[in-house]
Amino acid sequence: MTCNTFRNSTLLASAAICLSVSASAETLRWASTTDPQTMDPHAVNSAPVLSFLNNIYEGLVRRGQDMSIEPSLAASWEPLEGEDGWRFNLRQGVKFQDGSDFTAEDVMFSYQRASNEAADVRSWFAPVADVRVVDDHTVDFVTKAPNPLFPDSIANFMILDKGWAEANDAALPARDAENYATMNVNGTGAFTLVSRDPGVKTVLAPHAGWWDEAGHNLTEAVFTPIGNSATGLAALLSGEIDFIQPIPLQDVAQVESRDGFKVLEGEETRVIMFGFGHEHEKLLYSSDVSDANPFADPRVRLAAAHAIDVASIDRVLFRGKIEPASQLVPADISGYSEANSSRPDYNPDRAKELLAEAGYPDGFSFGLKCPNDRYINDEAVCRAAASMFAAVGLKAELSTGPVRDYWPQLREDDFDMYLLGWSPGTFDMEHPIRFLMHTQDNDKKLGSWNFGGYSNARVDELLPMIQQEIDPAKRQMMIDEVVKTTQSEVAYIPLYTQPLIWAAKDNVDLTQRADNFFMLRWVTVN
Repeated sequence: MTCNTFRNSTLLASAAICLSVSASAETLRWASTTDPQTMDPHAVNSAPVLSFLNNIYEGLVRRGQDMSIEPSLAASWEPLEGEDGWRFNLRQGVKFQDGSDFTAEDVMFSYQRASNEAADVRSWFAPVADVRVVDDHTVDFVTKAPNPLFPDSIANFMILDKGWAEANDAALPARDAENYATMNVNGTGAFTLVSRDPGVKTVLAPHAGWWDEAGHNLTEAVFTPIGNSATGLAALLSGEIDFIQPIPLQDVAQVESRDGFKVLEGEETRVIMFGFGHEHEKLLYSSDVSDANPFADPRVRLAAAHAIDVASIDRVLFRGKIEPASQLVPADISGYSEANSSRPDYNPDRAKELLAEAGYPDGFSFGLKCPNDRYINDEAVCRAAASMFAAVGLKAELSTGPVRDYWPQLREDDFDMYLLGWSPGTFDMEHPIRFLMHTQDNDKKLGSWNFGGYSNARVDELLPMIQQEIDPAKRQMMIDEVVKTTQSEVAYIPLYTQPLIWAAKDNVDLTQRADNFFMLRWVTVN
């Protein structure tokens, strides 16, 4: 029996084809532009890492094909009685890939590890006041206030085996270095690691002892990072690989015209934006401004926003596939502010007026940092933006490079302006407020991806209120205020929502999720 289902909304942008898994077992060879930089699920909070490792590790909850939250290592959960928080009732009989038992101690260990200062994912646990092991199969997460979104917020919180990590000196993650967990794994998930050659090839195989029923027919999955899009497409069309994400938009027609291949299109829940060095006292890469940071003035930031012609970027680089963005989540995401849905229009004359008002009638030069292998057309977008900036007097010195070098540069404040893409892990506006808009606060685990140091006391005040409020209308009013405030201050320049463009052989059936995660457990090769 065969069933075909296609979904095409912003939130559920998925194209799923379900087939009976009675087909013969097969090898899947797939490629993407970005190699996951680590096998440690707590070291790097980025989609390429989390997507890949969700095939190996599991969390208490997981997202289904339609992005809904469903049980995983927790068979069920419910609110705590008499205090704020959640009780997770763990699945019994689950074993890690080395045969050891999964218990509540592994959850506690993983929480302590993932919330440590060494972890890049620690902001996930900002609402947590305490964690208690009730018994071997029950864990309580006590929150500082009512937090109805908490189960959704930990869908990518993956559980490590306490004994394995401690025995291999991997009790803490190594974000900018390496330890045993950087190259080795021991999860409970559907697949396990066979071999790993970073930047070259990673081989996975099914976990024979997986607790769940396999929805795939794979015996092996071989991943090859291919940074050059033309090379990747050639590998697909020649039969060297079976699936690739993404492909260049200009190649969609070519793939569709070839027998034996198909294109899967959707809209990712990721907004591409420019960020600024708000807290920088001076520009780092300017040849004409040495003692100030013009981007500290909101008029200059607004001038930069008015200089960007998103419609032209769409027409030239994306062939009409992108949606302009006014805020840090796409429309249809929970909390999207309909009251603030307009964005600065393309208006070079107004940009020049604002620069003159701010004291820069002739503009100035600055450094623009961008990755060249993380987002669709990322380098091309930055080159187009640099040209648009130049037309109003903002002379961008563009620097691009691989994402493995890019994230350390952002963490070290080595930029004047930078490109960033963000997909809300909770599918709610609260997520980018917590990560990108709240003042950086390591103690509270907040603002961990707020690289430029944007800070507004009212935004900080509203975040916990948004997290706690259960009345939808009151909650939306507070979110609207945050969006209005950050728009008026031009905290970021939201550009557009990134499209999903995947390509595969006709005999490969898979699910395209709106978060751009590729899950092997739903793949069949026929």
